[in-house]
Amino acid sequence: MSSDRPGGPADVVPGEPDEPDDSTGAAPAADAARRRRGGAKKGSLLRELPVLLLIAFVLALVVKTFFVQAFFIPSGSMEQTLHGCTGCTGDRVLVNKVPYWFGEPEPGDIVVFRGPDTWTPEIAVDDPDNWFTGALLWLGRTIGVAPPSEDDFVKRVIATEGQTVQCCDVEGRVTVDGEPLDEPYIHEDSPIESRPFGPVTVPEGRLWVMGDHRSASADSRSHVGDQYAGTIAVDDVIGKAAVIVWPLDRFGLLDSPDIQGLEASGTVPPVAPVGAAGAVAVLPWAVGLAGAVPLTAWRRVRRNPPPR
Repeated sequence: MSSDRPGGPADVVPGEPDEPDDSTGAAPAADAARRRRGGAKKGSLLRELPVLLLIAFVLALVVKTFFVQAFFIPSGSMEQTLHGCTGCTGDRVLVNKVPYWFGEPEPGDIVVFRGPDTWTPEIAVDDPDNWFTGALLWLGRTIGVAPPSEDDFVKRVIATEGQTVQCCDVEGRVTVDGEPLDEPYIHEDSPIESRPFGPVTVPEGRLWVMGDHRSASADSRSHVGDQYAGTIAVDDVIGKAAVIVWPLDRFGLLDSPDIQGLEASGTVPPVAPVGAAGAVAVLPWAVGLAGAVPLTAWRRVRRNPPPR
């Protein structure tokens, strides 16, 4: 029942919300509060951005240093294993550093390594002019879109410490400890009259490496007269080339064949159980996830603080 008295309460229609009283300034005040909250969120994001970039940089550095690194392969010394066609130089590969935490490179592995100072670079890379271009080059090398350092090489392990490598047997094949290697990956071998080298016994802690494109690879054979007898240090190995990630039509795992027949002879070291190998393979991704989850949770709490 409505009141007819002046100043009495107005009729209220059931089911309809009360209209805001604009005369009190409540609506403009609410709009202003929303604008302040929006501005605060934008300001908060801008303040957080340098921290987020720093965290991303540190995580990238940790992953690159200890777990996985992308490499752009500009040299043709590993055709066709790493390029797929004569003259192609577009492959990007992921180099896994985890396998050599627990062991050393084995014959047949494709490795990226820092070459001895006696090795001539296979590519020429201009030095950065300033810190900014240097940072861009570092980032490009991290994600595998920039040429590697002039000191970085990629080859296949042929022989390890204590083994004697030479060429050739009657069929022109490389031998290790007198046994010919099974090398189906060889592309364009050198003329048989120019193949002979050795014998060279690989010193302790070192490796004999060769390119798959035998006629276009300046590998251990080309440096057999230096103080290291053409070998490289195990400690200079950056990691094992594991996956081709670009171009997409060549995406796939890189094989490490048993070139010396060690498995048949029973002399190959025992391999890790399947479960352990799987754990090693996912370890880099687990580290990234472990870093991303708390960071995401922290940002969510900052954006949506709990009510007081």
